[in-house]
Amino acid sequence: MHEKRVGRAYTREMLGSLALYTVLLVLAIRWGRPMEEGVARTLVLLSPMTGFGLALWAIARHFGRIDEYVRMRLLENVALAAGITAGLTFTYGFLETAGYPKLSMFTVWCVLCGATMLVQLARKLLDR
Repeated sequence: MHEKRVGRAYTREMLGSLALYTVLLVLAIRWGRPMEEGVARTLVLLSPMTGFGLALWAIARHFGRIDEYVRMRLLENVALAAGITAGLTFTYGFLETAGYPKLSMFTVWCVLCGATMLVQLARKLLDR
């Protein structure tokens, strides 16, 4: 029962933060990009980070609610994914010096999320 309650709270908080992020991102792109350079434009373009900050808050709260075993497994999965991400981004850095196209820093976040999902899936399959 506790796991379901914790899961629902996490889902609610995370979906709320991602919804806010999405709305602020659309508004920032629509109104922030054409604005003249300055502090106001910078603040508008950074506004989606409010939703990102709330997502981090939801994750931190989730870690505080879950039991020790689940917390340990999740932290191990994220640590492995961070190592994979570091290796991939470091490798691509060398490829950029060989003429490969430069990638946006947004790519690193996508790689980290994908690596986390793959590690969790692989560990789940290996635990069977």
